[in-house]
Amino acid sequence: MSMKKLLLIVMLSLPVAVTAQQHRQKTKKANIETSEWKYEIAPVSVGSQGNVVVAVWSDSPNPVVAAEQSKKNAVHGVIFKGFPSNGSVPGKRPLVQNSAEEQEHAEYFDSFFADGGPYMRFVTLTGNERDVTKIDKRRYRVGAVVVVNYDNLRRELESQGIVKKLGSGF
Repeated sequence: MSMKKLLLIVMLSLPVAVTAQQHRQKTKKANIETSEWKYEIAPVSVGSQGNVVVAVWSDSPNPVVAAEQSKKNAVHGVIFKGFPSNGSVPGKRPLVQNSAEEQEHAEYFDSFFADGGPYMRFVTLTGNERDVTKIDKRRYRVGAVVVVNYDNLRRELESQGIVKKLGSGF
């Protein structure tokens, strides 16, 4: 390969590499913020059988990253926070009643909530609409409507021994 071709390849791939690195840094920072689980969750409507439709508001310095993180936040909220009733939409208690379970099964949940991790099987963003509000110079609050497959998520946690099976007694 000639020196000109090599230089051309390097010059063309440099912007792509820089952009990819910037995205990785933003995602890493968002993951650190997500690990603090700063979000709000509320029911939106009754979903199809086995699903819950919730609104999640996530804070982040990058609104695009916050929208992606809202999927993690929604699943986390269903597992550990639950949400109250909202008029005609019934609330749900958290799947995990004991907050110590998150620490007890930390290795599992670290893997579960990793980028592209198993949590993705249980969540879908609805549409492309996001409610983006600038909080201050460096932070945005992003609202997204998310569908969580509640029944399958429960089965997953049961199979891991984190949640007791329904009908297993008290």
